[in-house]
Amino acid sequence: MPKIIIIGGGWAGCAAALGAAKAGAQVTLLERTDMLLGTGLVGGIMRNNGRFTATEEMIAMGGGDLLRICDGTARHSNIEFPGHKHASLYDIAKTPVEVQKHLEKLGVDIVFEARITHTTMDGKAIRSVRDEQGRIFEGDGFVDATGTAGPMNNCIKYGNGCAMCVLRCPSFGGRVSVAGLAGIEEMIGKKANGSIGAMSGSCKLYKESLAQEIQDELSTRGVSVIPIPEELIEDHLGVKACQQYALDAFKDNIILLDTGHAKLMSPFFSLERLRKIPGFENARYEDPYSGGKGNSMRYFSMAPRDNSLKVLGVENLFCAGEKAGLLVGHTEAIVSGVLAGHNCVRFSMGIVSLELPGELVIGDAIAYVKEAMSTEEGMGKKYTFSGSVYFDRMKALNLYSTNVQEIKERVEAQGLTEIFDRNIVS
Repeated sequence: MPKIIIIGGGWAGCAAALGAAKAGAQVTLLERTDMLLGTGLVGGIMRNNGRFTATEEMIAMGGGDLLRICDGTARHSNIEFPGHKHASLYDIAKTPVEVQKHLEKLGVDIVFEARITHTTMDGKAIRSVRDEQGRIFEGDGFVDATGTAGPMNNCIKYGNGCAMCVLRCPSFGGRVSVAGLAGIEEMIGKKANGSIGAMSGSCKLYKESLAQEIQDELSTRGVSVIPIPEELIEDHLGVKACQQYALDAFKDNIILLDTGHAKLMSPFFSLERLRKIPGFENARYEDPYSGGKGNSMRYFSMAPRDNSLKVLGVENLFCAGEKAGLLVGHTEAIVSGVLAGHNCVRFSMGIVSLELPGELVIGDAIAYVKEAMSTEEGMGKKYTFSGSVYFDRMKALNLYSTNVQEIKERVEAQGLTEIFDRNIVS
């Protein structure tokens, strides 16, 4: 039985662990902090726009366990907010617990507070990784799901400073790239203006600090849109990683989503100005705690990879989530994670890796983003199923659909029904 080591317990790493475990491997998941899901702990938006299509494709291919968990923990389903339809909002408290239970049920060994700081190489293959406590984890295959956000020095140098966000670098140490440790020269994303990195696109307000009528609207509808007086408008659209939300409506309004916190769809908003808006007189930030000034910075270390998500230059390393390129969002992390974990097992077994075809939106997105990142213009954009550049492409190619039966038939036509639910080891 192959031993697969997943580094990073965000959505991508959890999905890679799922993909590898369902393929029949012995899986160890190493997480730098004391909780799973990473930025998914303050996320929550699923199924909006083209993410619905990608979700149903992955479910039809047998790798949709984590997506179904999000459906089951949703506080609100089928909601609309500016530019986005049929969205669901998962509960940020319940979801990581349910994910952990499911992975443990599949036999995944989860190790918390395992910040990897060293790799042992045999030629161009990784033989083991070591954490800062000195623990050594040997494997046949590895998946780098360490993400691209932070650490603190990047947020300070390229952003507005450390926002004390959910990444919790001061407590658990900053992110370390496994591909980087293995000697791979990684790629750095840029904003549209050419400056380095991109800022996380939302921050969290303590819901109980808002006016009762706003709390009630969030609890019943899941969304609240409050116009901002013209003199208080702050335009942060250009710094956001989440370009699907870079619409004028997100500049001109306070847009709140109920994920447990009140999710404010802006990378930051001056607390002094916020408290001048009716209903926000007592507002305070929850996470990030410095949401009045800044947020985490992302896209500093993306690995060169092929369309099977194998890292180029290391024989037995795969990548997922933001590590695999400028794909933004939890759904994007999950679908790439499942493929990376599955293919890591295939590689360890000497089986040809799976590349998803362009007739499926997931396959097209993985290939399209890789190609786009080969150009300077492409490196200045962000890609997601839920809006902006790639959602436009989905619609132009007739890949966007909310017809579940049609999506199932599309997967079946490619011979990929339940492909991720098969044990390829035994």
